[in-house]
Amino acid sequence: MRFTERQRLVYLYLREAWRRISRQIAIGHVSALRFAGAGSGRLIVAPTDLRIVDPFVAEEILVRRFPLAGKVLDADDRSPFDLEAPSPSFAVRLHSFTWLRHVRADKSPGACANARAIVDDWIRLHGTRISGVPWDADVIAQRVIAWLSHSPVVLQDAEGGFYRRFLGNLAFQIRYLNQIADHVPDGLPRLRVRIALAMASISMQMRGISVRRAARHLDRELDRQILPDGGHISRNPNVAVDLLFDLLPLRQTYINLGHDIPVKLIPAIDRMYPAVRFFRHGSGDLALFNGATSILANELMSVLRYDETAGQPFKSLPHSQYHRLAGGSAVILVDTGHPRSAELSKTAHAGCLSFEFSSGRHRLIVNSGSPRFAGEKLRQLARTTAAHSTVSVGETSSARISRSPFLGPLMVSGVTAVEVTRQTAADGSDRLCARHNGYLLNFGLWHERELRLNEAGTKVAGRDRLLLANGEPLQSAPPPESLGRFHIHPAVRLEQVDGRAVHLIAPDGETWVFSVPTGEVVISEDVFFADASGARSSEQLEIAFEGPEIRWFLTHKA
Repeated sequence: MRFTERQRLVYLYLREAWRRISRQIAIGHVSALRFAGAGSGRLIVAPTDLRIVDPFVAEEILVRRFPLAGKVLDADDRSPFDLEAPSPSFAVRLHSFTWLRHVRADKSPGACANARAIVDDWIRLHGTRISGVPWDADVIAQRVIAWLSHSPVVLQDAEGGFYRRFLGNLAFQIRYLNQIADHVPDGLPRLRVRIALAMASISMQMRGISVRRAARHLDRELDRQILPDGGHISRNPNVAVDLLFDLLPLRQTYINLGHDIPVKLIPAIDRMYPAVRFFRHGSGDLALFNGATSILANELMSVLRYDETAGQPFKSLPHSQYHRLAGGSAVILVDTGHPRSAELSKTAHAGCLSFEFSSGRHRLIVNSGSPRFAGEKLRQLARTTAAHSTVSVGETSSARISRSPFLGPLMVSGVTAVEVTRQTAADGSDRLCARHNGYLLNFGLWHERELRLNEAGTKVAGRDRLLLANGEPLQSAPPPESLGRFHIHPAVRLEQVDGRAVHLIAPDGETWVFSVPTGEVVISEDVFFADASGARSSEQLEIAFEGPEIRWFLTHKA
């Protein structure tokens, strides 16, 4: 370990220790008695939940089977909270109550009574025991939103005693969230807490000062987390969609009740939609960068149908640090950034200069993406550079991820600088050239990637170079196992033409030729983490560095 990295580790440990101490000081002693108090008088409105409803899940929950996070828990005649969760992701889904939306598919008295009994079980077992997954801030925020949005289902034909328990515990959770809100981990969890508190302030009977305070805090977080180009500070394309599912109903609830809308809310929504369109391929799928995973088409469309912005996607998101090249029906999306802070790097991927390529409705070259419900081991594997369509030097990642339980999986070293130039040539082709310093510490090298897409969208020319610290090309042999990787979407079939060319054949027969002027293109086994049904096998193309650079081409076969 070099001294500079040691210094950074010392700084990160001290920073984390101070964060924990200051959080504990601010929150003080956590006890049920401290957050107890009179519940809110009544519910005023139930915000709409825009997420899709699955009647099958509703049927399963009615018979006490819970199909959540890729697992199934059969509770039979017991409370699901008395049983061990099949996975950490399952526990989050169960305790967040986001599954309540599916009960809307069957609003029969029996279904509503079953949902009410499950909520009552949770209140009895976890309602005042502030510990573990049920009281993680992000889980509480999701649960508060779910209970508010689906209160008509839960409270249908409810007796007075349950109504008071429900409102009392909801108020208890809100008081606790208010206390810890400023100390929630940065990114989506912190913003979702502010959304939940704002939603509660107008959905429940609260004083005007509480409504204004919640709106003010939401404004501050929106202004900080939604970048001027509409991207989110996590740099994960999926996060904008997750947020819009909550921000759109929140906006409409403010309007319906005649409250002053938080001044940053509507501008934030208006900025986010063009950013979502930026990341969409012709297939409608979002690109797989920085923790993104598959989103079901009907889920995405349930958000996009409220898009009131117009126009073609931007060529770049300068604050989020992404570029988009488009010609004909071809689209290239490129990651030209790095995490904005150490805390945000806990979910970031080591995929700087990775790209995705699509033609029409077919994604051809992709990143492996993040698994939806897999365990921690696979989740961390998906963050490595090798899981992205870019270059790995010496079979290492461009960022080193901490394995310290104290620090969490943040990046302790990696890319700190990215230089980008872009120009349009006289023939109309779009050229992007970018380099990053992620390999400077370990190998004294920069990785530079150049991409050219012709105006017709029928040819891509690529070049990857390894440069010395002074910007000169590498003169000696490259580090062993330095590779350019190109992950192929599972729906695409590969056909080796010869050592220097491979056909990429889309499901409808559309064919592209991937070729190299020198060296060899190797087809190898791969894993696509982001499939909706779970990780699945796929294939990738590999080109080994035999000198300072590799050149490659993608050409549409007429």
